[in-house]
Amino acid sequence: MTAPWLLAADFNPMWLLVGLGIFVAVVLLGFFFSYGSLWLKALLTGCYTGIKDIVGMRLRGVNPAVIVEARIMAHKAGLKTDQNALESHYLARGNVPKVIQAIIAANKARIALPFDRACAIDLAGRDVLDAVRTSVNPRVIDCPSKSEGRGTIDAVARDGIQLKARARVTVRASLERLVGGATEETIIARVGEGIVSAIGSALSYKDVLENPDNISKTVLEKGLDSGTAFDILSIDIADVDVGENIGAKLEADRAEADVRVAQAKAEERRALAAARVVENEAEVMNNRAKVVLAEAEIPKAISQAFREGNLGIMDYYGLKNVMADTAMREGIAGKPEQQQQRPNKDPSGN
Repeated sequence: MTAPWLLAADFNPMWLLVGLGIFVAVVLLGFFFSYGSLWLKALLTGCYTGIKDIVGMRLRGVNPAVIVEARIMAHKAGLKTDQNALESHYLARGNVPKVIQAIIAANKARIALPFDRACAIDLAGRDVLDAVRTSVNPRVIDCPSKSEGRGTIDAVARDGIQLKARARVTVRASLERLVGGATEETIIARVGEGIVSAIGSALSYKDVLENPDNISKTVLEKGLDSGTAFDILSIDIADVDVGENIGAKLEADRAEADVRVAQAKAEERRALAAARVVENEAEVMNNRAKVVLAEAEIPKAISQAFREGNLGIMDYYGLKNVMADTAMREGIAGKPEQQQQRPNKDPSGN
């Protein structure tokens, strides 16, 4: 069955051909802008890349513009590149342009940097281009770092005087140890530890102030760049200031602590003595109670003696007289406490 619009009297087949031609032209134009410009650029620069390769990179999820421009950059620098290796690094989420720039910079500076090593450095999260620049132009690191929040490294000499030092460390990146090597923070920490050790071993703070370069020599001899991604070129002591007399302060604190310990021991002895006094008073009261109990048994014993016939009435009255005489004498002489308070008199009465 023929479509109604084809049977129209005013239908012209030329319009169909024109529309089809316009569609094909648009498709070809889009294809040219997408792939033809890259193909033409690679062709004109002497780094030929076929249309098939460009389309294949697009289908593999690779940005062909990045790969083509990286190859052109390396070709102009006189370096040979492998397209498959570049695509592999791109698919591994690597930075292809920066790797090529680093290899070109290393080649110009006569530094050996193979492509595989540059890719490994880049995939390890390091800035390979910055590493090459640091190899060519050494970097100066402040010790301590400004990000640490303190301006000096504090150490105490053997005479007890505190010194505050600042150092500047010149380092150069080592491309051979960049993968797996420690970062700048390790360099700062090791240099700070070396400065503290060097100042602490000095007999007097004056020796450090007179020859601060001795600290640099001592620290450099320790090989602090071992296991790091850098080579230490020099350690310069930028400034040394005198701080507090830590030794005297520690001695004062120690003396104060000894005083507190002595006071605590004295208080302990006083408390023990007071406790002994209370214990003795309690013991005296206990003995007095025993005496009272013993005296309470006397009437019972007298009564028992009467019942058994061992004590007569006259004996009892004689005992009463003796007791009355004793009470009278004690009344005249006073109580034992009063006798202790009276002054002793000589027989003459003076």
